[in-house]
Amino acid sequence: MFGFVQKPHNSYFPFILQMKMPLVKYDKGELVMGRWPGSSLYYEVKVLGYDVTAQLYTVIYKDGTELELREQDIKSVGGFQTRSRSRSRSPSRRRSRSRSPARTTRRTSSSPARTTRRSSSRTAAAMAAAAITESIPSSHRDVKLKDTLEVRLSPLETMENNKHQTAEDNKTPATGTESKEEVEAEKRQSRYNLRRRKEEADGRSAEDKTAQELRQVQEKDASFSAVAAASPAPQLDFGGKIGAYFWLLFLPAWVLFLILQVNLADPSLANFPPTLPALGTLWDGQALAFVVLWILFQALLYLLPVGKLSDGMPLKSGQRLKYRTNGFLALVLSCAGTAAAAYQGVDFTYIHSHFLQLAVASFIVSTLLSIYLYVRSLSATPADLALGGSSGNVVYDFFKGRELNPRLKGFDLKFFCEMRPGLIGWCLINFAMALAEMKQQQLDTPSASMILVNLFQLLYVLDGLWNEEAILTTMDLMHDGFGFMLAFGDLVWVPFTYTLQAYYLVSHPSPLSPPALAAIVTLKAIGFYIFRKSNSEKNAFRRNPADPNLAHLKTIPTATGKSLLVSGWWGVVRHPNYVGDLLMALAWSLPCGFNHLLPWYYMIYFIILLVHRDSRDMSECRRKYGSAWEEYCRTVRYRLIPRVY
Repeated sequence: MFGFVQKPHNSYFPFILQMKMPLVKYDKGELVMGRWPGSSLYYEVKVLGYDVTAQLYTVIYKDGTELELREQDIKSVGGFQTRSRSRSRSPSRRRSRSRSPARTTRRTSSSPARTTRRSSSRTAAAMAAAAITESIPSSHRDVKLKDTLEVRLSPLETMENNKHQTAEDNKTPATGTESKEEVEAEKRQSRYNLRRRKEEADGRSAEDKTAQELRQVQEKDASFSAVAAASPAPQLDFGGKIGAYFWLLFLPAWVLFLILQVNLADPSLANFPPTLPALGTLWDGQALAFVVLWILFQALLYLLPVGKLSDGMPLKSGQRLKYRTNGFLALVLSCAGTAAAAYQGVDFTYIHSHFLQLAVASFIVSTLLSIYLYVRSLSATPADLALGGSSGNVVYDFFKGRELNPRLKGFDLKFFCEMRPGLIGWCLINFAMALAEMKQQQLDTPSASMILVNLFQLLYVLDGLWNEEAILTTMDLMHDGFGFMLAFGDLVWVPFTYTLQAYYLVSHPSPLSPPALAAIVTLKAIGFYIFRKSNSEKNAFRRNPADPNLAHLKTIPTATGKSLLVSGWWGVVRHPNYVGDLLMALAWSLPCGFNHLLPWYYMIYFIILLVHRDSRDMSECRRKYGSAWEEYCRTVRYRLIPRVY
């Protein structure tokens, strides 16, 4: 989930000293030309060191980006032929734009909302070499380049508007002198746009065109090899291998504690710990059958041949998977089915009275699913594995998940679990708690507090399923493997911890005055507006950076080819979507009053989660974007609350 870099550890250093040290071709501090991963271009870099074990050079680019390169991807500065630096260009010549380290996409998103023009993969296809090179004919790979490619450093103008790049690309000056605008731009900027310049006549012969196509194939082949060699191994998340053991034990125990605590007549923390129930009371065959039938019902709705077929983000191979995004229809049909069942006399208060047994049954299902996912991943190809999903440690890989997109004949298991059984089940449980409150408190209608909690959280789920396509650009779908972490989170954590407010109100009524009611509704509306607008802006960038509706937004270019968004909602604070989420979480908790801390669990948990995520994101982006990230932080100063934090 996190993209930290783990460098090879020299655990055998004393042994290496006794052997003959290999010849190091380039010394520390030496200026050389290094190939940029994902292209066939070389840029001036400084050697920071050499790892004997991995046989990789650590180099730093001019913008502060550090990478590890093989020796064959490094050349001496003197080995490059220089060409005329004249800016004169005839009308019959054009500039070919390559994907260089500092190439600016017209509009891409920032670290909170960042993307490249063709792929949102965090590693830019770092593990794609094997899968793609196998699909390229060997005869194409054997063609040798006959041209020498020239690296040109051209100043990158400020992005006060997003039309300057098109204007620059269309210029064809007839003289050899630089324009005044170019000189001024070069003085203003310290970053560079690194482009490959290939000049070709419009009247090329058919043979020249064929040779050019073959050269492009070979360049792709070589660039993918460079990516695979230069991309560092990802750092293990969540405390690594030891952390995986801890979370496997802690997460189920924490859910058990919350359910037992909220079920007390006095859920005060002074009564901690709650009494553990007999083991026999945790198991209920009827509860397990209910959970299985609910999942099968949602799977049937998922398979309905209705709804939009959406394209996922590009995989390491460049392929885009298809997803049936009919989650909103599934929610509507689930609500209709629930209403019909209640009208026929089905007692949904069973969910309240057997809440613990249902949670245990869901835990059993998620564990069995996780075991199946791990076993099937053992036969998956390297191209099908998630980045960091194959650490070699069974427990860690079981927890984190190995396979990125496990499918059963087109049925995407991760996408289905992410949005259907748990999320729609959240609404079903809240509805059951409202009925249980009416029965236990002898009310004709649910209380105002219960109605607010149900409506607020139903709106949240409705919004998520209406915009279901947006989840295809999230970290869970793009980067994380499907293992116990996501399976448990989708099937247990969401439906059985996010419903604590409704469960609490069943036995602990909290009357609301009209002014308090109006204030809570207003707070929810503000939070939802910020949440939806900022997320829509981010998702629009990720799916279509060239959207004309986003032309007014400003960005800061980086050396990776991505840009950091510094206007709109993302120019106010670095995480505006978090702000909206926090305001909505506050509106969910306020109807429960202040008598106990337990119904505020979600608010407290969410604050800790977002602060930790922000800290992790800052560290990763500073490493990844170098000086561009420092400029971004100076431009967008506050993380969550303007002038406060």
